[in-house]
Amino acid sequence: MKMVEEEVVIVGAGIAGLATAVALQRLEIRALVLEKFPCLRASGSAITLFPNALLALDALGVAHKLTSLYDPTESGFVTNVETGATQETPFAGNTATGLGVGPRYVHRKTLLEVLAGELQTGSIRFSSHIDAIETQSLEGSTIPIIHLSDGTIIKSKILIGCDGVHSMVARWLGLGTPVNTGRSCVLGLSVFPDGHGLKQEVRQFVAVGRRAGFVPLNDKETYWFLNCIFSPKEEIMRAEPEVIQRELLENYAKDFPEIYKDMIRHSDQSKLIWVPLTFRCPWGIAFGKLRKGNITVAGDAMHPMTPDLGHGGCAALEDAVVLGRHIGNSIIRNGGLVPGAIAEDLDGYVEERKWRVTWLAAGSYLSGWIQQGGSNWWMKILRNVFYNFLFPKLLSVIKHDCGKLPVVPFSSQVDPKKIE
Repeated sequence: MKMVEEEVVIVGAGIAGLATAVALQRLEIRALVLEKFPCLRASGSAITLFPNALLALDALGVAHKLTSLYDPTESGFVTNVETGATQETPFAGNTATGLGVGPRYVHRKTLLEVLAGELQTGSIRFSSHIDAIETQSLEGSTIPIIHLSDGTIIKSKILIGCDGVHSMVARWLGLGTPVNTGRSCVLGLSVFPDGHGLKQEVRQFVAVGRRAGFVPLNDKETYWFLNCIFSPKEEIMRAEPEVIQRELLENYAKDFPEIYKDMIRHSDQSKLIWVPLTFRCPWGIAFGKLRKGNITVAGDAMHPMTPDLGHGGCAALEDAVVLGRHIGNSIIRNGGLVPGAIAEDLDGYVEERKWRVTWLAAGSYLSGWIQQGGSNWWMKILRNVFYNFLFPKLLSVIKHDCGKLPVVPFSSQVDPKKIE
């Protein structure tokens, strides 16, 4: 058995985990990131970066590495498949939505690689499976002890769960299991070797119980999705990519325009996934136990939400900066990471984040429910009101600025002690 001491342990090398590690490294704290998979793993092909996410990435010092690769999206179009009516939402200079420039759609893998590339060698420990989490009293505080399946025991001043929708850390805190919405989502990446010739625009198509769309990532690749208000049999969702592709073309997207079906036909089958949509009930976030001792959560571990506002990853980036700021302020105030003082600062992080992500989760669910609702007359009226009045209000969340990281005037990094 080997025992190791670390300043901070982060569980999960996804967007939230890597961004939080980068934030802490900017504060001269080396966090150890535990990842259960043997390498960086990007579930889904792309992610939307709204202005609020770019502000967070700028605070982390990496925004320029992505904005130099991906162009902002100029506008969005939503087409009613039944009537053919199309509504345009211009992005550039749109004060109604708060967008000075449009969102950027980036490869999820590229975002992860940019964040991971900022970290010191050895900051990520792959193939690390956690068997148990316990706590120990030290200097008037409760610190976490992490037991790994290889027998390693890690004692840390702070444990941050960034381990996704099915987070082990969230379960340990007592947060409820995410709820299945009864909807599902197909995500894909289309490849056009000779170029697709599309403008930098988002195109969406809405039918009863279904919503689909696509957007270019570059000159040869497009990201596309399809959300449906009903979930198919589990064997279809877990089927081989060619079976999923055929199911979409023959059933789910058969009445969609050819330009959308062409996206499905050009799919990179290695990127094609079909997943159920889950979320944490808003009251579970607002009133749940998001911090216990020196243990907390961020990203999907805290606030799994449906993708209807495109803000799950954006919120995770905000979490990283806000959490880093509160930990940084604790370092400045106490002259280092003092275990007895950390819990209060983690409470400050929770209080700052919980209401914002509660409304994001609620707004995302409401957005999906309305957009993919039935064909009743009252639902049609509600949907029309939603697109013309409510949707721009919901998009105002993109104007949020999560702030900057503090400047720590001394080095708080210490080399981990290894105790045999």
